[in-house]
Amino acid sequence: MTDVEATWEDESGLVTDSDQRTHEQRRADGDPFWGPDPALLARQARAQRLLAEYTAALAQGIPAAIAVLRELFAAFGDGSFVVPGLRVTYGDNVRIGSQCLVNMECMLIDDGPITIGDHVLLAPRVQIITGGHELDHRSRRRKITTVAPVEVHDDAWIGAGAIVLPGVTVGARAVVGAGSVVTKDVPAGVVAAGNPCRVLRPVDA
Repeated sequence: MTDVEATWEDESGLVTDSDQRTHEQRRADGDPFWGPDPALLARQARAQRLLAEYTAALAQGIPAAIAVLRELFAAFGDGSFVVPGLRVTYGDNVRIGSQCLVNMECMLIDDGPITIGDHVLLAPRVQIITGGHELDHRSRRRKITTVAPVEVHDDAWIGAGAIVLPGVTVGARAVVGAGSVVTKDVPAGVVAAGNPCRVLRPVDA
């Protein structure tokens, strides 16, 4: 028995006679899952190991570092780059397109899928969050995580320190202002900012 198994007992009630999926499978299916599941914690540990390997590999050159990112992420396109300091939960639920920049100290909470298109810019300290919890405190006591995917479409630019919350889609060519809290979809081709984030004007106005 591992330390994790000795510390945590699954009281989520999610695995039943009629639904015997593992929590890994529930997460993959986009359904609520039990966060402290040992298999999921092992996946998190893998992500942290690969992030450390990425930083070390940069000293050997960009090709070696990119190879590590392609092991970490579900997909990582040509010409994209991640500035060291990235934080992820798992990494394996993140797909990044081509010619993207993920700047320093970004955070990708990929309990659910995060899909980033081509030519996307994530400024420093952008947070993209796909996991959450129920309002009912009894669910939180059972350590159940809920998920909703986030998509950032081609040529979008998300400003420094912006937070993109679960279930949001940021449209192509959209610009999200620094420090914004994005709670709803941002249409394509607009400038949006604020807390909560609101559309201000078209990009080309």
